[in-house]
Amino acid sequence: MAKLTKKQKAVEASVDRDKLYGLAEAVELVKSNATAKFDETIEIAMNLGVDPRHADQMVRGVIQLPNGTGKSVRVAVFARGDKAEEAKAAGAELVGAEDLMEIVQGGNMDFDRVIATPDMMAIVGRLGKVLGPRGLMPNPKLGTVTPNVGEAVKAAKGGQVEFRAEKSGIVHAGLGKSSFSADAIKENVEAFVAAVMKAKPSGAKGQFLRKVALSSTMGPGVKIETSELV
Repeated sequence: MAKLTKKQKAVEASVDRDKLYGLAEAVELVKSNATAKFDETIEIAMNLGVDPRHADQMVRGVIQLPNGTGKSVRVAVFARGDKAEEAKAAGAELVGAEDLMEIVQGGNMDFDRVIATPDMMAIVGRLGKVLGPRGLMPNPKLGTVTPNVGEAVKAAKGGQVEFRAEKSGIVHAGLGKSSFSADAIKENVEAFVAAVMKAKPSGAKGQFLRKVALSSTMGPGVKIETSELV
């Protein structure tokens, strides 16, 4: 195991692993520990009382963060004609139909979000084994299968975040950058947690929100008092 530097030891020592922090204090602590030379991403991890292997316990949704993510999002859009032009005008990096399908099948996955018009789903459906495991498959419930592709592209680039519970019942997401103000991060966290709580499935039993932790890309996790978030 690699030895920690003095700087890393100081960062680790600043966090009490057994303590549950208030949200405001946790945000300040995470920001102060984001000391890398790049603008670290502020990440949240939520441990939920669900088993996503059961259809009635899947947690999935989308939220437009009030202060954006600070991340540059590359968008691919499956559309033809006027809708393709609409997507390009909105800033989509990749736009097409069969030609875009061939690009994806060829292994080019240089995008973060996939949007499709309803008439394109016959084509997109062939890419399920490629896009599905990466969480990129368009879904009408998430607004990524829509005739309003221009609006969808702008939303994706403007701070929209999709979330989905992993097999262990944990939801991860990036909610901003360490350069964001503490208030901006706090607002994003509150909005995200509210969206996840709203997406509570009918099959969830007992305590839904079990643990929440906040961290930066290179910093230690800080546990948050869940009662403050509910």
